[in-house]
Amino acid sequence: MKMSGVTAAKNQHQVFDVSLPQSGSKCFDDDGRLKRTGTLWTASAHIITAVIGSGVLSLAWATAQLGWIAGPSVMFLFSFVTYYTSTLLAACYRSGDPVTGKRNYTYVDAVRSNLGGFQVKICGLVQYLNLFGVAIGYTIASSISMMAIERSNCFHSKGDKNPCHMNSNPYMIAFGIAEIVLSQIPDFDQLWWLSIVAAVMSFTYSTIGLGLGIAKVAEAGKFRGSLTGISIGTVSETQKIWRSFQALGDIAFAYSYSIILIEIQDTVKSPPSESKTMKKASLISVGVTTLFYMLCGCFGYAAFGDLSPGNLLTGFGFYNPYWLLDIANAAIVIHLVGAYQVFCQPLFAFIEKQAHQRFPDSEFITKDIKVPIPGFKCYNLNLFRLVWRTIFVILTTVISMLLPFFNDVVGLLGALGFWPLTVYFPVEMYIAQKKIPKWSTKWLCLQILSVACLIITIAAAAGSIAGVVTDLKSYKPFSTSY
Repeated sequence: MKMSGVTAAKNQHQVFDVSLPQSGSKCFDDDGRLKRTGTLWTASAHIITAVIGSGVLSLAWATAQLGWIAGPSVMFLFSFVTYYTSTLLAACYRSGDPVTGKRNYTYVDAVRSNLGGFQVKICGLVQYLNLFGVAIGYTIASSISMMAIERSNCFHSKGDKNPCHMNSNPYMIAFGIAEIVLSQIPDFDQLWWLSIVAAVMSFTYSTIGLGLGIAKVAEAGKFRGSLTGISIGTVSETQKIWRSFQALGDIAFAYSYSIILIEIQDTVKSPPSESKTMKKASLISVGVTTLFYMLCGCFGYAAFGDLSPGNLLTGFGFYNPYWLLDIANAAIVIHLVGAYQVFCQPLFAFIEKQAHQRFPDSEFITKDIKVPIPGFKCYNLNLFRLVWRTIFVILTTVISMLLPFFNDVVGLLGALGFWPLTVYFPVEMYIAQKKIPKWSTKWLCLQILSVACLIITIAAAAGSIAGVVTDLKSYKPFSTSY
């Protein structure tokens, strides 16, 4: 039985040799695994947790670059594309028959059984690079929020005129230390309460951001902003173009969840067929998310106009009430601490599985040392896990300290992950699975969608790279202060 990523880590000590009827039995599913218990609502909660992340904080800035017409239109367009391609991806969970076909446990498995060959390697590379990038993005975002708490208290005690400069490095190191400890918990991403905590936290800070935006609009008595976005003069013409492209990347990042869609689908019970449940879950979660994004992005822009900060809660558009900002930023940090692990654990599991296969006789890789913890079960300490995961976290922390540009990094990640993982592979797998003939109307429409999204991705990546280049001109490594 092929298992990869998360499932391999989870099931390495269980070997089922049970031949079951196609429909499974009372305790087991048709693939010999314990009955799945996920429902429409748990799947929707998982997706919302994965989607509403730190991406929401850059939406006011993205809307400001594009203006009142293009901003909401682009958000709506991305939500439609994300929903449509996730329904295509949901249809690829089982190979062959949609009800009884062979299950694919991870995104890479789905690509392997539908496309095979070289595409699997490309998909794995893009997916794991993207997860690595997300780890860097989350480290930057959490350090900015920790500094925002410190600065908001500094402004409160010393007055708004005090510059309150501080260095981001100690906060990144603190975040890194926390992640080194948490990354040693095997199967951390299986902790069900983690998703609930993350969902509550992301709603907390997004709602506070939205509430403060509405209050600011009410206080000013008018909507700021213009139909075409940030005006030439505030920025030069070329900057306007690059920033508009970067805004596309920021919005794409805010919608990226197809990377973990198959893994979520693998928790859902049947009947009804998993793909039906998942299509409904995608509709509910993309609908909720889009409404939320529209509100956060539009009210943020309405409150600040051209001056919309890159990160709504830390750009100090708001100074008061300072305790509310502190709660919002603390919620961001708690959410990101957990989200970092949820995104990195599949990468950890993949590398460890490869190492086990490559060096099955190495005690350093395979041996677990039992460490007694008073009051708890023995902890299985694996030296390879300890060393490799620690090196990984240190590496992401050092890169974050070298490139602490939240907006540019978010835009670049969104751009790089959007086309291959959200559009190209789902479209190609769906064509292969449903055997859609070449040059038929449906085939042409799907290919046009894919090419259009590729162009958007290239533009967004170019915009973000231009942003990083501009930032690097006025930047000294390891000494960024705010």
